[in-house]
Amino acid sequence: MKTKGAILRGAGRDWEIEEFDLGDPIAGEVQVRIAASGLCHSDHHYRSGDRNPPFFPMLGGHEGSGVVTKVGPGVTTVEEGDHVVLAFTPACGICGPCARGMQHLCDKGAAIGTGRAIADGSFRTTSGGSPVYAMALVGAFAPYVTVNSAAVIKIEKDIPLNRAALLGCGVCTGWGSATEAGGSRVGDTVVVVGCGGIGINAVQGAAHSGARFVIAIDPVEFKREQALAFGATHAFSSMAEAADRIRDLTWGQMSHVTVLTVGVMDGEMIQPALDLTAKGGTVVVTAVGPTDAGKTSIDLGMLSMLEKRIQGTIFGGASPRTQVPKLLNLYRSGSLKLDELVTRTYRLEDINQGYDDMLSGKNLRGVIEFSDADY
Repeated sequence: MKTKGAILRGAGRDWEIEEFDLGDPIAGEVQVRIAASGLCHSDHHYRSGDRNPPFFPMLGGHEGSGVVTKVGPGVTTVEEGDHVVLAFTPACGICGPCARGMQHLCDKGAAIGTGRAIADGSFRTTSGGSPVYAMALVGAFAPYVTVNSAAVIKIEKDIPLNRAALLGCGVCTGWGSATEAGGSRVGDTVVVVGCGGIGINAVQGAAHSGARFVIAIDPVEFKREQALAFGATHAFSSMAEAADRIRDLTWGQMSHVTVLTVGVMDGEMIQPALDLTAKGGTVVVTAVGPTDAGKTSIDLGMLSMLEKRIQGTIFGGASPRTQVPKLLNLYRSGSLKLDELVTRTYRLEDINQGYDDMLSGKNLRGVIEFSDADY
């Protein structure tokens, strides 16, 4: 079928709304009519040139929800009409990591950086006969997507799809960064550095886990104010500003969990984060940044003598198939804020404005909502 989407043709360029060809699902795949898609910073890394996709052009969007419209042969997990969340990390359920309970590290995830379909290594998104890279094999900045069934999670139909979309990345990644990768517990002190669409959910997760102090750090006043509304007990503009207050609050013990969820990661943030962290504590590195930002210098004594840990994470360290329904149940019970996360909604044609608003600190999460006119 022919459809349209927000396509990036090179670093430093705007998103352009273009027509492209979308293939029908083959064995193991489904087609989904997208209802909503979140504007995550991860897509912007390619626009800014911080990171390079495997190739351009790139169809953006990896945080989405919708309704199944077609089912390929052999798919038994969903059927036409089902409501689903799309996870940018597929979970086959049978590979080594999946068998060990680490479905967010599924071996099939190796394909998401290639643009080639998991099922047969070909391309479902093309333009003029040439391949278009669909972000994380999702490409949710379009009214329709064709994806592997391993990346589709069925949800109950009482959940608004324009809220469920946020579970495809930001909510699960942020919440899990504090609770799963960080292991925050009752009575802990948790520091969250960067309180945008992911960090604000790390704040929610830490508060829900029973942390005594949840300390939000962000240079943008709006985000600090929002963090306090989402469960933070204190808010500061920088790690340097927060350090003495954290020391006072904890009688010198510092934080049990420090989560780095900034918009653009820099390796030089690791040591200040370790300085905020207690003996035996964990620094969780969730944020990504420029390809060359991975180098850092740290005090090795903090690892060998103080048993501090540096923990990376993807999707918050939890299986999409367990985390998505669990968090939606918390939303249903009023324990998870989703409505309040959506600062503003946009039409697909306004995607560049949406990202400008994100970069200027106006949004926790901007969301593209599709209307009947888009299909």
